Amino acid sequence: MKNYKMLIEYDGSRYYGWQRQPDHDTIQGKLENVLSLMCQEQVEVIGAGRTDAGVHARGMAASVKMNTEFSEAEICAYLNRYLPDDIAVKEIREASPRFHARYNAVGKTYCYTCYDGEVKSVFDRKYVTRLEERPDIAKMQQAAEILKGEHDFRNFCVNPRMKKSTVRYVDRIEIARRGSYITFTLHGNGFLQNMVRIMVGTLLEVGCGRMTCDQIKAVLEAKDRQKAGSTAPAQGLCLMGVDY
Repeated sequence: MKNYKMLIEYDGSRYYGWQRQPDHDTIQGKLENVLSLMCQEQVEVIGAGRTDAGVHARGMAASVKMNTEFSEAEICAYLNRYLPDDIAVKEIREASPRFHARYNAVGKTYCYTCYDGEVKSVFDRKYVTRLEERPDIAKMQQAAEILKGEHDFRNFCVNPRMKKSTVRYVDRIEIARRGSYITFTLHGNGFLQNMVRIMVGTLLEVGCGRMTCDQIKAVLEAKDRQKAGSTAPAQGLCLMGVDY
C-alpha cells in the first residue's frame, strides 16, 4: 500500500463542505467514491482541513493510502475523468508513508473576495460576497494589524465547545482593492471553524464604521463570540494553499 499526496481544486457552491456526510454531497465523499471504485475497496481521503459548505478551494491538499497498480498520471486521469466538473485533481504524487495531510500542515492561505460595485456581478456571483456599502480600506488595514500575531481566537470560532487550544498565529492579513473588488488574503499556522469568515465580517464592520479599532482589541480580550462581527457568507472564501 502506498501513500499519496493530492492537490485539489473545487467549486464548493453545491457541496455541504469537505467532510463526508451520509446524506449530502461533499468533496471528500466524491473523491472517496471514485477512488474506492478504482481500487475496488474502500478508500479514505484525509484533507488538510474541513472547508465549510459553499467554500471553494484552489489548493486543498489531501493524503490517501491505496493499493493500486496505476501510475500517478493514470490515477490523476482516472479521477478527473469520473469526478464532477466542479472538482479537479491538479496533481497526485507518492508521499512518504508517514505523510498526513492534516497533521503535517504548518500553514494555510485563504482569500476572501467582496464586491461593492453599483451593478451586481453576474459571472462572479458564486465566488464573491456583494456588499451594500463601500468600506474604508485604510480603517480595515489598521484593524487587521491588531488581529495579526498570536492570539486566543476563541471568540472568532463558531464552535463554543471547542476543547482543543484556540490559540493561533496569523502572520499575514492583506486587504486590497481592485476596482469594485476587495480581497482579504490571510495566512496563518491554522484557522478555527469559521475563523476567517468571522475575521472578515469583523473587519467589514470596522470598514463600514460600526466598530472601531479599540473594539477589536476588546473583542480579542473578551473571548466572547458575540462581541465579534457577523460571519461573512461562505461563497466569498477560497482556500488558496497549504504549507508543509
